[in-house]
Amino acid sequence: MSQLPGVTALLERVTPHSRLWRSAAQICLFGISGAAAFLLRFESNVPAVYLSHLAAGVLVWSVVKTIVFRLYSLDHGWWRFFSVDDAVRLLNANLLGSLASMLVIVFCGPARFPRSIYVIDFLLSVTMTAGVRMAARLAVETAGRMRNGSGRRTLIYGAGSAGAMLARELRANPDLGYRVRGFVDDEATKQGLYVQGVPVLGRGADISRLSARENAEEILIALPSAGGEQMTRILRHCHGAGVRFHTISGPGGIIGNKGLSSQIREVRVEDLLSRAPVRLDQDRIRHKLEGGVVMVTGGAGSIGSELCRQAARFRPAAILAYDVAETPLFHLGLEMAQLFPDVCFRPEVGSIQNRLRLAEVLERYQPSVIYHAAAYKHVPMMESSLFEAIENNVFGTFNVAMAAEEHGVEDFVLISSDKAVRPVSVMGATKRLTELLVLSLQNHGPEFAAVRFGNVLGSNGSVIPLFKEQIAAGGPVTVTHPEMRRYFMTVSEAVQLVLQASTMGKGGEIFVLDMGQPVRIVDLARNLILLSGLRPDVDIKIEFTGPRPGEKLYEELNLAGEETRPTYHEKIRIFTGNGLSAAEMLTHLERLRRLCAARDAVSVILLLKELVPDYNPSAHVLRTLLAPERGGAGAGASLPVRRLAAAG
Repeated sequence: MSQLPGVTALLERVTPHSRLWRSAAQICLFGISGAAAFLLRFESNVPAVYLSHLAAGVLVWSVVKTIVFRLYSLDHGWWRFFSVDDAVRLLNANLLGSLASMLVIVFCGPARFPRSIYVIDFLLSVTMTAGVRMAARLAVETAGRMRNGSGRRTLIYGAGSAGAMLARELRANPDLGYRVRGFVDDEATKQGLYVQGVPVLGRGADISRLSARENAEEILIALPSAGGEQMTRILRHCHGAGVRFHTISGPGGIIGNKGLSSQIREVRVEDLLSRAPVRLDQDRIRHKLEGGVVMVTGGAGSIGSELCRQAARFRPAAILAYDVAETPLFHLGLEMAQLFPDVCFRPEVGSIQNRLRLAEVLERYQPSVIYHAAAYKHVPMMESSLFEAIENNVFGTFNVAMAAEEHGVEDFVLISSDKAVRPVSVMGATKRLTELLVLSLQNHGPEFAAVRFGNVLGSNGSVIPLFKEQIAAGGPVTVTHPEMRRYFMTVSEAVQLVLQASTMGKGGEIFVLDMGQPVRIVDLARNLILLSGLRPDVDIKIEFTGPRPGEKLYEELNLAGEETRPTYHEKIRIFTGNGLSAAEMLTHLERLRRLCAARDAVSVILLLKELVPDYNPSAHVLRTLLAPERGGAGAGASLPVRRLAAAG
């Protein structure tokens, strides 16, 4: 082994690396193949009369084939990565080069040129140009294998195309520090096979035994199209083996022709959801956003900031992020300047409750589209903050919608929530009321629409950051109820579908995103514990605390009276239903404003129930409103309070 560095260095030095050397080598090969064709044709004894033919042929083949290979870009690229696609291009280039050379020789070369020479030269040229590339690749991969002895002993889960690509790349690049010992795959037909010279050792259920036998230090999951259920099963197999594990990014990275080794990363909780990649109609989105001014309210939040990032990809003239939170808005500005230096980004501090500030900002920037994401979203907190929820979510939305109408905005898109469906929380009731509000304003200037979806992984206020903090602290992880279920999607997927939905309607629609299957929160907690390398209920306890105020065990995405209309996108549906006219809505909003100003909580809840018939106030709200200290209990309770008690 003491001579290994010298052998490795020699193998790497003889591998062609420069374009000049590759071009020179190709010209030599063309000349050698031509000369060899004559030697084979005349059994190593070329007659003197054909020496001029030999000289002319070598010259023509060298020049013409060099030009043809240049046209096919075969003097570009590393020979060490020679592939089947390169072999096809090489065959085509040799065929064209040989035909073109034959025409030149026939019309311009010596007479009586032996015709069999053309065929022999073509075969030799194909063999030699392909052979030298294969030799270069073999030399580099051999050097890699020789240097790979000190890398981490690794198993690759998945012996398909992605696994094969990953294995080849890891073996060809020993500096990455992986020593591939074998594949693991659940398909019976692959057992015992060799892929890229690496054996398929067994199935996923055998990982513990195989890891111990091979002294594996790491498992790389090369299944970019695996669904959530499959990834969860793989996660449990890997965790049972006691070996650290990583995965590679989804199929988009492979299509983008990026090296798979650069996409090795930690397994994330979103990998455990059954979410297929989003397919977007980029042209429609670009047509709407390119060259215009995009405004995002709540622009510093998790949804709003991602809307800014995604919209920047479509080259708007400017992006305006409007938010009351100055610090996250400042940091978003720094991020956007770094990621999208060519896009004009304007962070503006302001509240949606301030109509004067809204008018000032819209007058200055004249946005063509507004994505309204600003809202109070924390369900339990809003149960105890009734007036603030209405003033911000309902009246704030009304302020933005009126400002949009007054300043010529073309499209207004409300970011809604699945909690607006048969709400039991104040937050859900306000979001449903805002849906009805923007729909009632249709035909008042902008095209008003709402987009409704469920929980977003990792967003501000979601359970994921809370669970991670509890796991880092050693537990326990608190879950409200063993059967609590929620719809989940990633923030990137949600925002992409919001952008797509905003291109579809003509105003007056509620777009509902396909959220897949609901996920049990306790399963999410267990998977997060596993991803942390710990054992649920052993290393980290899970405690059930009971539903919080305003929470339902199950969320829904549409009301019983809503009718479904299809769209051209399989993940977006349209719900339409009967709503209020603009005049009726304005009348109710004025009543609601007066009741909030008077701090008449009971009447506010009653009006919410009138406007949102499916709203059922939570027990927390009813207890609060009927408490003795609020003047609502006993024989002295007012008529509205008794009506509310009966309704509850």
